Amino acid sequence: MKQIISKLGSLVVAALVLTSCHKLDVEVTTELTPETYPKTEAQYNSVMGPVYIALRGDYPVGYNFLQSMSSDESLLAIFGADWIDGNRYLELHRHTWTKDHPSVGGGWSALSNMIGLCNQTIFIINQSPEGATKNTSLAELKTMRAFTYFQMLDLFGNVPLDTSYGSTELKTNATRTQVFSFIESELKAAMPFLKTATGAATYGKPTRYMAHALLAKLYINAEVYTGSPRYNECIAACDSVMNAGNGAQYVLEPRSSYLQMFYPTNGPATKEFIFAIPYDPATSNGYMFYARYDLNRNLGIKYRYSGSTPGGNINPIINATTGNGLINNRPSGPRMTTNEFYAHFNDPNDIRNRQWLAGLQYWDDGSPIMVRTTNLGYNQFYTGNDPAGVFTYHLNLTPLAPSRLGNNSYDLGRDEIAWNTGYRNIKFYPDANSITRNQNNDVPVFRYSDIILMKAEAIFRGGTPTGGHTALSLINMLRAQRTTSPALTSLTLDDIYAERSRELAWENWHRNDMIRFGKFETSYGLGKTNSETYRRLYPIPTNAITANPNLKQNPGYQ
Repeated sequence: MKQIISKLGSLVVAALVLTSCHKLDVEVTTELTPETYPKTEAQYNSVMGPVYIALRGDYPVGYNFLQSMSSDESLLAIFGADWIDGNRYLELHRHTWTKDHPSVGGGWSALSNMIGLCNQTIFIINQSPEGATKNTSLAELKTMRAFTYFQMLDLFGNVPLDTSYGSTELKTNATRTQVFSFIESELKAAMPFLKTATGAATYGKPTRYMAHALLAKLYINAEVYTGSPRYNECIAACDSVMNAGNGAQYVLEPRSSYLQMFYPTNGPATKEFIFAIPYDPATSNGYMFYARYDLNRNLGIKYRYSGSTPGGNINPIINATTGNGLINNRPSGPRMTTNEFYAHFNDPNDIRNRQWLAGLQYWDDGSPIMVRTTNLGYNQFYTGNDPAGVFTYHLNLTPLAPSRLGNNSYDLGRDEIAWNTGYRNIKFYPDANSITRNQNNDVPVFRYSDIILMKAEAIFRGGTPTGGHTALSLINMLRAQRTTSPALTSLTLDDIYAERSRELAWENWHRNDMIRFGKFETSYGLGKTNSETYRRLYPIPTNAITANPNLKQNPGYQ
């Protein structure tokens, strides 16, 4: 199904860089010159492939950590000696990161490298013969560069604008408003050359509607980014997507198939995906392994995680010494949500509740999942006379609670009680066909439901309604495909925020939402009380300033 990925890489890029980017005092013997290559659309795609491969590498891992774990959406706790990792996850959750935080440095590097790769590829393609395919390819690359700058704008704010390849000039920071204007102008210039078709041919690549969706996201955050609201522009960008194909190009998935949108079998046929990143463990490492972090470690067998098998028992006991081939390849399972975020899932008729693992767990036939351990293994504070005695219990995932270790500890302990603490998200359903950690689930960046939600918010915040829509009618339009509960009769900003939380959980937008709705400085989770507003931006990493002394640090981090 995911053959798109196999078309992305090519060795010709190396040859092109050697023959196109440097004047060599030796005779060029390759036939791959700017005059002959690339010419066809397939050849252009091969040149651009490394850009899309680079995008896939960090988006569901390092970028996800920065966007999700700094919000109340998720946290990755410590379990005894496991997952301390220099307290990097504690610092993300409690907003105590510094300019030397490894995830901050990794995020900056990944995005900077992506921009550099875009610049290099644009340089190469600029030397090819003129034509419509060249124009479209350049527009796609500039859109991808604009998207990367949007990520930089959102995370770091004041970043250098560097659009040339091969320059040795060290740029200083542009203002956040300047970066905003650059992204806006790049997208508008690219739009006439971007494709409007959807389906396998354009899946995983920027289309004109992806550019409109990115503009809508830019405009809905304009007051945060620049100090000036742009709600009418946001509404217009949303309308451009909603009117695509006379209103039929993108549609909301019905309640009956909502969860399948995120299954390992998702792909070009998904009518809500405006732009998604394809993953396929059969063709590359992928780095899409949400189940590694989110799947409770006693559930490897049920979800066939990484080749786990249930053996021949009808009702196997997890960790039992017998079982006729019972294998439980354990996911790491350290990530959970907070009670504050989970509280948004308060409608029992909402299909989106089913993305969570919570409470008592059962096999598919309805029988309880039993786990075997020892008295001390189950409870590290066991004080009875038989610490090694067998203890078998019904697996039960409990809400996040303060650590039993006390002293505001971020360490939940190292026993079964600790590992079963916290509700887990399996929206991106574990891939039973993958024998590695990598999953086949494509990751959406822009979905049609987000367009509906952004338009509703923009109208509610003061934008001019269009198309006969109101904020309330748009929210109810979405809810009609997600819940069987009655439509809302009134609306508040908090209602919109809660709807965004339910709809877009685990899709890398919640930190962005918390900041825009003024909730980033609230207290939540395991001891997150920091209310410093300067942390709405991450610091410029130390290694970046060392490499480029012209960069200026963001306020609060000197």
